[in-house]
Amino acid sequence: MLSAAALARSSAAQTLDKQGLPSAKEPAANSALPPAPTGKSTVIGGEIRDVDPVRDQFTLKVFGGHAMKILYDERTQVYRNGEKISLLDLHAEDHASIETTLDGTRIYALRIHMLSQLPEGESRARVLSYNPKTGALKINVASSPEPVTLRMNSNTPVVHVGQDAASGRQGGASDLVAGSVIDVKFTGGTGGFGTVTHIDVVATPGSTFVFSGKVASLDAQAGRLVVVDPRDNQRYPIVFEPARFPVSREIHQGQDVKVTTHFDGTRYVASEMAIE
Repeated sequence: MLSAAALARSSAAQTLDKQGLPSAKEPAANSALPPAPTGKSTVIGGEIRDVDPVRDQFTLKVFGGHAMKILYDERTQVYRNGEKISLLDLHAEDHASIETTLDGTRIYALRIHMLSQLPEGESRARVLSYNPKTGALKINVASSPEPVTLRMNSNTPVVHVGQDAASGRQGGASDLVAGSVIDVKFTGGTGGFGTVTHIDVVATPGSTFVFSGKVASLDAQAGRLVVVDPRDNQRYPIVFEPARFPVSREIHQGQDVKVTTHFDGTRYVASEMAIE
């Protein structure tokens, strides 16, 4: 993630004291680093382990059992119980909430909140499985290379949001089927697992969604387009069969379109398409 020059700056953060021994020095405020990544962020709770200031990375044992490598640098902001502290004070702690984003294919820490109490987490995820008997909810999140397992109880709120909510559809644990897209909030729990406190159901397999907005990108030959819906300012990738939609040859980037889709558990698939 960092260039050789940036790594050299990181190494230069140690200077010699009067006795000729290395002493920590605050990173230079005017380091010529690029802006921090600006993609969608995810908050992950867990235990910080193995802080490596040479490689600018640490290991986070996520609630759910597995560990993941997270990168950081001078742009990362660090807090302890809400009070901002120096990056040099980053040490292995029992509990932390990490606001992360993807920098290419690697996970980068935007903000690190080290806490004396169990941390909270919030993430958009795809359901892999849910066992109502044990309360085990297994999910995939974009920032984690492995599935995360959380625990929920029978009275955990599960509600529909967005277009499903507008249609009056009521949510429930029965919507936690494989392929459902959810926004899940959780706190740290015992036994290495997080405890779910709230779930917003964004999409369930078979649901119908209508997107109206500008075309951000289009590949008519491959049958792919991305629509930015002004209602939530989100980008929605949609797939379609070019032969079924001759109108796709008249669409161009920046044009307003209306696309009716169904969600198949992995993709939004177009069933109607029109230029507005």
